[in-house]
Amino acid sequence: MLAVRIPPDLESRLDKAVEWVGRSKSELVVEAVLAHLEDLEDVHAADLALAEIAAGRSSTTTLEEVERELGLAD
Repeated sequence: MLAVRIPPDLESRLDKAVEWVGRSKSELVVEAVLAHLEDLEDVHAADLALAEIAAGRSSTTTLEEVERELGLAD
């Protein structure tokens, strides 16, 4: 279990959202934390990929190259 203190203005917004969507505060907070963690993980994965490219251990492929490889080029 995790207890979190949030500012009153944020709690007020959360209370309003609970009324709109008909779900509990806990459900909305878990959903918001999950969405934010997924965003952070995506950014971290992108940072790692960029570091691999910068180090020369990986490369990029243009859209045109992919289309040509898949036989989709005009």
